[in-house]
Amino acid sequence: MNKSRVETSPGALARVAGVLYLISIVVGIFDEAFVKGSIVVAGDATATAANLRSMESLWRLGIAGEMILIICAVALTVIFYILLRPVSRNLALLATCFGLIAAAVEASYSLKLVEAMFPLGSAEYLKAFTPEQLNAMVSLTLKSHVFGFGIVLLFFGPFFLVSGHLIYRSTYFPKIIGILYQMAGVAYLANGFVLILAPHFAGQIFAIIVAPAFIGEASFCLWLLFKGINVEKWKAQANPPVN
Repeated sequence: MNKSRVETSPGALARVAGVLYLISIVVGIFDEAFVKGSIVVAGDATATAANLRSMESLWRLGIAGEMILIICAVALTVIFYILLRPVSRNLALLATCFGLIAAAVEASYSLKLVEAMFPLGSAEYLKAFTPEQLNAMVSLTLKSHVFGFGIVLLFFGPFFLVSGHLIYRSTYFPKIIGILYQMAGVAYLANGFVLILAPHFAGQIFAIIVAPAFIGEASFCLWLLFKGINVEKWKAQANPPVN
């Protein structure tokens, strides 16, 4: 019984990872395109604050989605360690460290999404500020979240690079998946550094990197969902024959 469970665990974990990855992609697109796309108006603090007031429930739903993303990221990081450690335990551990740090930083900066609602409350002390000042506070908080996400990408980038290298070297995942995953890592690093060093070009860079980043993640997600992992090759690499 126990032996059977051990033998089937890599395949089961691969399928679980595929489901979690799909949830992350769908929730991430919903948060960015629908929630933030409906509420945040670039360069217009007044319109953004007005949208946030009128669509507070949608914004809170987006925050809940952000928490789901972080939970999935932590679970995926641990599963990837298990699936990739037969290639190199040390490199798999390195990728895990980058992934968990990125998730922790993302969680801390997600508090900015909650903080953005504070100036729009009805507390008495908020009357010390003019409406324009309160709207500016909202926009500054959201801008801080954007730059915080740039820092998150500087940790996720190495996670993708190292994980992609392990996927490429493994015998139980296609090499092309590893290459595409590393391309996503390069894209995230570029986006993160541009957000921090040259924010005026962030929009142009994002338009360039969004395709390779999405392809890299979506390809691995779909492979895990529909193909899973070659369990026999995983076991052969995890337990090499002793000469």
